Amino acid sequence: MAISASSSTENLGVQSVGKLLAQYSVPAIIASVATSLYNIIDSIFIGRGVGPLAIAGLAITFPLMNLVAAFCMLIAAGGATISSIFLGQKNFSRATDVVNNVFSLCLVHSVVFGGLTLLFLDPILLFFGATPDTIGYAREFMEVILYGTPIGFVFIGLNNLMRATGYPRKAMISALISVAVNLVLAPVFIFVLDLGIRGAAWATVMGQFSAFVWVLSHFMSSKSSIHFKRTNKWLTWSIIKRIYSIGLSPFLMNVCACVVVIFINRALLDYGGDDGNLAVGAYGIINRTTMFFVMIVFGVTQGMQPILGYNIGANNFDRVKRVLKLGIWIGVAITLIGWIISEGFPDTVSSLFTTDETLVSIARDGFRIYFICYPVVGCQIVIQNFFQSVGKPQMSIFLSLTRQLLFLIPFLVIFPRFWGIEGVWASMAGSDIIAFVVSISTLWWWMRHTMRKMEMQAAMKDA
Repeated sequence: MAISASSSTENLGVQSVGKLLAQYSVPAIIASVATSLYNIIDSIFIGRGVGPLAIAGLAITFPLMNLVAAFCMLIAAGGATISSIFLGQKNFSRATDVVNNVFSLCLVHSVVFGGLTLLFLDPILLFFGATPDTIGYAREFMEVILYGTPIGFVFIGLNNLMRATGYPRKAMISALISVAVNLVLAPVFIFVLDLGIRGAAWATVMGQFSAFVWVLSHFMSSKSSIHFKRTNKWLTWSIIKRIYSIGLSPFLMNVCACVVVIFINRALLDYGGDDGNLAVGAYGIINRTTMFFVMIVFGVTQGMQPILGYNIGANNFDRVKRVLKLGIWIGVAITLIGWIISEGFPDTVSSLFTTDETLVSIARDGFRIYFICYPVVGCQIVIQNFFQSVGKPQMSIFLSLTRQLLFLIPFLVIFPRFWGIEGVWASMAGSDIIAFVVSISTLWWWMRHTMRKMEMQAAMKDA
């Protein structure tokens, strides 16, 4: 017997906020941790199985990987938020329209983006900071990843919808499937079949394909509360416009991350001297580490998203505030743990990725400066994603742009001129603390003005 959409989502408006956040966030956190771990373990396999320059080549691909993520999350995040809001309004037909549109847009985006990028791959990698020593590794990795973009886009897009429409555990399982397949195949492809960095990329694509089959089967089944329906709309401009509007925030965040990593790579090459390539490799290690904790916080915000979207759609403003407050405390606790580990044991972390003593030494200084303000990052991420989840993408975009463009890039230009490579690391810490202050101030203003106005309008409507 098919499960009704109502029974899958009605608890979002009545159940304990703490229980709901655990129910939705824990599976998302597990999935995020698994994804981060496979990124880290992939890098360890590459560093130990291919060499330190391969780590640098992998770091060169980060901007392009951020662009891939940007075009995917433009659809996935927007679709997840809109579907949650429709469910909060009990509009199940429109939620189904969103699923159909997300699937179609994922295919279109992946083919266009992946095809164009493959045509100009070498010039793009050189622009991102590749050198003659690292471009071969970067090219081999990205060619395979780009061939698999249709699989990856559909998997990520539908997995976000799976969580938003009431199936957080199934969304967690799909991520775990992807990670498990990757972790089994990566050492086989790298060490046994001697495929090098290309083997790591093929393992990633095969893992995504396994999860793609799982997610697709969910949305093709009539037993799922929200699933594909041929009679519903597939490409509708009114829905596409709303998906793009809300998805624009994570899209711009990833585009900004792409631009920032280009600046970081070039600054490290300019101020790293003879060890410029290894400095880029050190950033690759630090980036993998910081993203591990950031992805856990993202898991929390992914769990918050359906709860916030449903309750803002149902005008349950007190519940919205309680979810936000709890999410901020959890986010700060997570990044505080990251700060303790990275400040206290930088050599231990770096030695997981490489045995090269020079690379470990460069990474040690980077860890201790980069992470100095890291505890506040959790709060900033939760607040930024809060605005996206309640259908206020402009505020989320503003917070994303302030941290990455208005603060970080100017710091990357100015600080290294005074402090060399240490200035590169310090620019990231400085932008984090200022972005935190701006986020807190923006949230206070929005709560005091916009949300209070929404509460008054809802009260008048109920009177």
